[in-house]
Amino acid sequence: MTCYSLFKLIDYLITSANAYDENIFSVSSSDLIRDAIAGKHSLESERKVQFIRSLLKADKRIIRVTDYGTGSGRRNAKKRKVSHIADGSSISGKYCRLLSLFAEKYGGDCILEFGTSLGISALCMAVSNNNARVYTMEGCPVLSEIARNNFRRAGVENAEVLTGEFEKVLPEIEKKNLVPGLVFIDGNHRGDATLKYFNRMASISGRNTVIIIDDIYYSRGMGEAWQKIKTDSRIRAAIDIYRMGIVFFTDEMPEGDYKIRY
Repeated sequence: MTCYSLFKLIDYLITSANAYDENIFSVSSSDLIRDAIAGKHSLESERKVQFIRSLLKADKRIIRVTDYGTGSGRRNAKKRKVSHIADGSSISGKYCRLLSLFAEKYGGDCILEFGTSLGISALCMAVSNNNARVYTMEGCPVLSEIARNNFRRAGVENAEVLTGEFEKVLPEIEKKNLVPGLVFIDGNHRGDATLKYFNRMASISGRNTVIIIDDIYYSRGMGEAWQKIKTDSRIRAAIDIYRMGIVFFTDEMPEGDYKIRY
């Protein structure tokens, strides 16, 4: 954790509202956060995700991971053990529960994800909403293939991995004329890239689309990007749960900037 991340965590702990504050939960959709805390989510999703996660944590293969995003923005390749990726990089059960609930409520017939990794987060969303097609983008071919195999082992048929740099894959997505119900932006932790991806997703989103951005305080650049995103004139409301930022376009949400303890 960087000094910046630590400072933002302290600020968040001081200024965020308790998840069970009645005033906060008069806000439409924020009850999903409370439900996630209480463990009210798809048991089938949790069962399948835990099964795949257990297999990955026992996977001692060493693979070459190609990274186009974090830090330098240059193409880097590093050897990593699959079990270490599962332990350190895959989204935890706490946030899987949240993604599951948002996918179920807002996913509609299309969910987009930036950054597949081993496929855990895509699996959470796909199992929770069988009516949605989950398109998940991953720059590393090796990780893409592992994710596809995980979908097969979990019996998930509504998730599709698109392999390549996001800039090359996004036009393929845009040509489909999709209107996503839910967008999860992960996989590139540079502020300028995150802001660019948000703007491209906002341009194809509908009024009911929800965009979730991961690691909003990973760095100063990410924090600055989050500040710009949540004050964008197209945004009706924003919810900050420290690790993730959630933005809404719909007029049904009371306008505001909320911090909720999660």
